[in-house]
Amino acid sequence: MSFTQKINSFFNHLKEALSGSEQSFTTGSINKAIFLLAVPMIVEMGMESIFAIVDIFYVSLLNDEHAVAAIGYTESVLSILYSLAMGLGMGATAIVARRVGENDKLGASISAVQAIYLALIIAFVISAIGIFYYKDVLRLMGASQAVIDSSSSYALWMFAGNYTVTLLFLINAVFRGAGNAAIAMKALLLSNTLNIILDPLFIFGLGPVPAMGVEGAAIATNIGRGVGVLFQLYCLFNAKSIIQIGWKQMAMKAKIIFQVIKISVGSILQFIIGSASWIFLMKLMSNFGDEAVAGYTIAIRVFIFTLLPSWGLANAGATLVGQNLGAQQPERAEQSVWRAAYYNAFFMGFVMILFLTLSPYIIGIFTDKQEVLFYGAQALRYVSLGYIFYGYGMVMAQALNGAGDTYTPTILNVFGFWVFQIPFAYLVAIQLEWGPKGIFLAIALAESFMAIAAMIIFKRGKWKSVKV
Repeated sequence: MSFTQKINSFFNHLKEALSGSEQSFTTGSINKAIFLLAVPMIVEMGMESIFAIVDIFYVSLLNDEHAVAAIGYTESVLSILYSLAMGLGMGATAIVARRVGENDKLGASISAVQAIYLALIIAFVISAIGIFYYKDVLRLMGASQAVIDSSSSYALWMFAGNYTVTLLFLINAVFRGAGNAAIAMKALLLSNTLNIILDPLFIFGLGPVPAMGVEGAAIATNIGRGVGVLFQLYCLFNAKSIIQIGWKQMAMKAKIIFQVIKISVGSILQFIIGSASWIFLMKLMSNFGDEAVAGYTIAIRVFIFTLLPSWGLANAGATLVGQNLGAQQPERAEQSVWRAAYYNAFFMGFVMILFLTLSPYIIGIFTDKQEVLFYGAQALRYVSLGYIFYGYGMVMAQALNGAGDTYTPTILNVFGFWVFQIPFAYLVAIQLEWGPKGIFLAIALAESFMAIAAMIIFKRGKWKSVKV
């Protein structure tokens, strides 16, 4: 194939990936399958990370470290919600992908609906707790009274409107399992466009719209995500989709609900365990003042910006595992995962170099306060040291989830985060008085060790015999 033909082939594949169509990836080129799945998933995850970056960018223009800290505390708590949504979504992806691989479209659709019901229940519980106790939650996290008095409304809106992010995560996971990551990408693209437009409007005000500060950022985010959910629902009711919702599919099926719960519990636990560790780390950071928390918060948003696109490749691996196991092709599933992991590690290595060399300039985009900038840059440099390991570990863990083995990554998270990371961070940062850099070092080491363990476990191949 000539160079011109290769270029034309690339753009044809790119057009196909972005336009989107639900399909089985159990035959044909593995590289093409990874490309068609990963491109829209990378864009989708990039869009989700832009939510975090846009909010923190505009709020930082208020030049109020209390507002930035409020976002950090709120997002740390909401990470539990994200864990529930992502864990449930991982279970939905595994089941839907397996049914698609078996060519059982009706079973895939019914399973998707039951997962949506579970997501609504979770969102209702979080909303009810958050609306009544949002200030207490911030206080429990270690927020100062100044942060609570000036910026707690951000937490109220984010807790109350959590339905949008829960459903957005869950329904996108359904589409990924069906092999149509492009719809998930389009939903996030629509949501982000609205958020980018509404954020400055609500934060700073314009014409009849009053300036609402950090509260406006939360309102804009919920509106943007809400519209994205409406788009998803429109696609689910579209008869051209593999996943179709009609009255026949909307009946509650206890057996399938318990099956979704069974698969999802492991995923939910692994994400909650990881998120809870981030909450504990934020609590540790609060010992070093609002400036340290603000710098750490900005760095986390930057991490999300780079890690979520990598989740695109990891999610591609999960879909390929589920569909190929459903089609009784375990060796093709394994080969797909190793190839996706290699591509992910290459990308993460490139990001690591950027963080090691340009971290002050990157953090400087969001703040000009020297102490905040110092801690943010320090976080980028230390945590990125393990990025190449993260690249492999993320794909391996998601592949195990995609196979329905959600409990092995859960066990890895327990040992990695709570047996090693938390005690080590406390020892080094507090007892040995290394300060925040002890926390950052603990993150890098824990994630690296977990990645190595995930690769060893995946290589053993027990996941190939998991029934979903």
